[in-house]
Amino acid sequence: MKKKSSLKSTIAVSLTNYLDAGAIVAGASGLTLWKDYLALSEAHLGWLNAISANCLGAAIGAIVGGFLADKYGRKAIYTYNMLVYMAGVLCILLATSFTQLLLGFLITGISVGVGVPASWTYISESSEVKNRGRNIGISQMAWGIGPTVILILGTLLAPPTSGAGSEGWLFPIVQGVAEWFGVGGGAALHVFSSRIVFASLFVVALIAWLLQRQLDESKEWVAMRASGQKQPGTFASFGKLFTVRTNVLTLLFLAGMYLTWNLVASVMGFFQQHIYETAGGLSNAAANLLSVGQWLGIIATTFVFSMIVDKVNQRWLYCAGVSFAVLAWAMVLTVGITSMAGLLLFTLLWALQAGISVQSFYALWASELFPARYRAAAQGIMFFIVRGLSAAWGLGFVYIYGEQGEGFTRAAWVMLALLAVSLVIGTVGAPNTRGKSLEQITRERYGE
Repeated sequence: MKKKSSLKSTIAVSLTNYLDAGAIVAGASGLTLWKDYLALSEAHLGWLNAISANCLGAAIGAIVGGFLADKYGRKAIYTYNMLVYMAGVLCILLATSFTQLLLGFLITGISVGVGVPASWTYISESSEVKNRGRNIGISQMAWGIGPTVILILGTLLAPPTSGAGSEGWLFPIVQGVAEWFGVGGGAALHVFSSRIVFASLFVVALIAWLLQRQLDESKEWVAMRASGQKQPGTFASFGKLFTVRTNVLTLLFLAGMYLTWNLVASVMGFFQQHIYETAGGLSNAAANLLSVGQWLGIIATTFVFSMIVDKVNQRWLYCAGVSFAVLAWAMVLTVGITSMAGLLLFTLLWALQAGISVQSFYALWASELFPARYRAAAQGIMFFIVRGLSAAWGLGFVYIYGEQGEGFTRAAWVMLALLAVSLVIGTVGAPNTRGKSLEQITRERYGE
C-alpha cells in the first residue's frame, strides 16, 4: 500500500516538472514567432530567457518557495502555487507587447521556482528507501514528457515558413482561432500557434492544482514539527547553511556540479530550436520535429535511469551520463551541425545525457544531504544561485552567438569546458547514500 501511495503522490507532484519544462520549451518553440510579431532583437530574446522559468524567474521563486515549504509545509505550496502559474500563462496568452510578454514569462518563472524545491523534497520524503531514486527519476520523466507534448503540438500548429503547404497539419485551427479574434494574417496570425501552445499549459496547470490540493502533508515534515524542533527563520537558515562546515561543503559540491551543467542546459532548453533554425538552417517545423525526437529519447533514457539508479553505483552512472554531454559538444566542434548527419548525432548524444542527467542526480542528492528542518530552503538557495547565474549567462550567450549564429563555434567551446567541469566535480564528489533512509543519512552527516 505504501509503495502505491508514494507512486501516486510522485505522479501528482511531477506535474510541476511537466509545467516547468513545458513553460521553457513553449517559449523556445515559439521564440522566432514572437520575435517576428513584436519585432524583437536578439537582446530582447536574451531578456526573455533571463527572467523566464529557465533562469531568474525560477531563481527568485525557488529561494522564496524553499523557505515557505520548510516553515509552512510542503502541502502549502501545492495549495496555491498553480494559481500563480496560471496567471503568468494567461498574461502570455494575451500579450500584445514585449512588456506584457516579459511579465508573463517572469510570473510563470517565479511559480516554477516556488514549486521545484517543494516537489523534490516531497518526493524524497514520501518515497521508500529502495524507491527514492526511482521516484525522482519518474519526476524527471515529466521533464521529458512536457517538452515532447509541447513540441509535437508546436510542430502540428507551426505556421508556413516557405510558402503554402509548409505549415503544420493543424495550422487551419490556428487560422480559425485568430480569425475569431479578428486577426487576419502575417506575424500576428503566426504567433497564435504559440498562444495555443501556452493555452495547453494553462489546462494542465488547472488539472495539477486540483490534484495537488488533495495531497497529504509530508510525514517527515510533520514528525519534525511534532518533535518540538524549532523551525529556523529565514536568516537563521542562511546562518546554518553558510556556517556549518558540512553544509558549506555540500552546497559547494551540489552547486558546482549543477551550475556548470545548467549553464549549458538552460541555453539548450530555451535556444535549441532557435539554434537549429539559424546555425542549422532548419525551418521552424523541422526544428521542432527534431527536438521531439530528442525528447522521446530523453523519456526512454530517463525510464532506464529510474529502473537502475537504486541498484547500481551512482558515481559511475553519473560519470557515464555527463560523458555523453561532453561527447555531444565535442562532436559539434568536429563534425558540426550544418549537416543533417551532424544534427542527428548531436541530438542523439544530448538525449542520452539528458536521461541520465545532472539534474536527476542533483534532485536526488540535494534532497538527501540536508536535514528536514531546512531541506527545502537549502535547495531553494542553490536553485536561486544556479538559475540566477544562468540568467546572466543567457544574456551573455546571445552576444557570443550572434544574430545568425556566426559565433556558434566560440559558444561551443565554452559549453564543452563547462560540461567537463561538471563531469569532474560530480564524479569525484558523489555521495554514498544509496539504500539508506533520510534519517540515517542525516545522522551520519550531522550526528544526533
